Amino acid sequence: MGKIRLLDCTLRDGGYLNDWNFGKDNISYIFRRLVHSNVDVIEVGFLDDRRSFDPNRTINPDTESYNKIFGKFDHGNAMVVGMIDFGTCRIENLKPCAESCLDGIRVIFKKDKMHPALEFCKQVKALGYKVFTQLVSVTSYTDDELREVVGLINDCHPFAASMVDTYGLCDAPTLAHIIDIIDANLDEDICLGYHAHNNFQLGYANAVSVLNRGLKRDVLVDGTLYGMGKSAGNAPLELLAMYMNLNFGKNYNIEQIQEAIYTCILDLKKKYNWGYSLYYFIAALNRCHPDYVGYLMNKQTLSITSINEILQQIPEKDKLGKNKELLEQLYLNHMAKDCKDVVCEANLKERLDGKEILLLGPGTSVQSECGKIADFIQENHSVVIAVNYIPEVFKIDYLFVSNAHRYLQMSDKINDMNNCPVTIATSNVTSCDGHFDYIFNYGDFLDETAEIRDNSLFMLLRILIYLGIDRVSLAGFDGYVPDDLNYFDRMMEYSEVRAKAKQLNKYGMEFFENHKKELTVRFVTHSRYETQ
Repeated sequence: MGKIRLLDCTLRDGGYLNDWNFGKDNISYIFRRLVHSNVDVIEVGFLDDRRSFDPNRTINPDTESYNKIFGKFDHGNAMVVGMIDFGTCRIENLKPCAESCLDGIRVIFKKDKMHPALEFCKQVKALGYKVFTQLVSVTSYTDDELREVVGLINDCHPFAASMVDTYGLCDAPTLAHIIDIIDANLDEDICLGYHAHNNFQLGYANAVSVLNRGLKRDVLVDGTLYGMGKSAGNAPLELLAMYMNLNFGKNYNIEQIQEAIYTCILDLKKKYNWGYSLYYFIAALNRCHPDYVGYLMNKQTLSITSINEILQQIPEKDKLGKNKELLEQLYLNHMAKDCKDVVCEANLKERLDGKEILLLGPGTSVQSECGKIADFIQENHSVVIAVNYIPEVFKIDYLFVSNAHRYLQMSDKINDMNNCPVTIATSNVTSCDGHFDYIFNYGDFLDETAEIRDNSLFMLLRILIYLGIDRVSLAGFDGYVPDDLNYFDRMMEYSEVRAKAKQLNKYGMEFFENHKKELTVRFVTHSRYETQ
């Protein structure tokens, strides 16, 4: 078995969370603790010529910047390296290794850039640096592509070639398969590295499995203090050090690592979120970029089931890209499921026609003007339709559901009701028990010109107009304010509506003005939608 080494990349990978702004005191402290921990390799940051020199940050334009930050420190026995994302740092920004505090440079590149990236690696090597070739998103390579890139790596003959599981997609069989191909084709004196991410909570386990392979070549595994790192985080350095001490006779000083975590990293953990989460699990499960998951979650109209359904429709070639236009179209297609039922529509029209209809919203006025609403319902024998919530005080006849997230929040309450209201839903929402009384195509009642095109009130009003209903009353639809509560329940607050309060109020007034010939509207409670 070859040598095994442990690399810390906290100051580089952890920097994605805080824009690499650790502060010069923390940078110094972390580095010195890592040196005294006896960790084999310390990665101190990115070389990126789009940035200017900043002693408080671990992303800087050239090797001279790192000389200013780390040149005065004792490096002990550690190899000190920087990283270049291929294409972001010109070769002219690198002084020869003999004039630099850096012993090596890691170059990350995607597979479509493998040829020019490895030519660049040759230039870096010619400057005297130990070069680490880093295969971004190694799971995206086919077997033949892996063999091709390994051939190019052999031609360059770097110090190390590392598998980078960028999106945390590796399980044990996948990782073993990739290792087998690379190990069989890589020159035997080139070190094999592994950089994990924790989307499947496998970062540490996968790194351990690489160590346990018993390869004849040298092996290098990456970790970060407390697992700090991009997206779901990395394999925790302290756990890897402990494991390597116990099983491979290493002598890493765990207390030095713990001191760095206790003094610097725990405070950062309070400010920034990293580690295993549902968000990154969904991304890894669907083998797609996490930005896609965030985009759909931020819609706040979808269930997790629907999010998974949409992600599964992304073509393979686009899964790790950021094609937001494609995703938006898939979203709209999903929301516009065809469920038109003319007989049901006619039945609902018959049930509502000629009735005094009150639409009940969740604005703060349902509490502040509760008595007024109750009197109105009693005096007018109103048919009450609640919109995306179930009121505690008022008995409702119908429940309109257009938001999957809100529906899931109230599904248990619906099941517990003795006399369940009649449900009217749009097609983007899936019933927990497989049944809604009336379903309307989501896409038919959107307003593509609106700031929020699927606003529940205006979707329902379009449905009522479509059914020929020409008169409604509204309570609890107060409009929006940017700096106060918009709903009686603060758990219903969305930052999106606060940011667009003025536009949404204007849109509401224009809607009622534009539809006044089709629909007479009476406001029972105060509303910013009322035209002057």
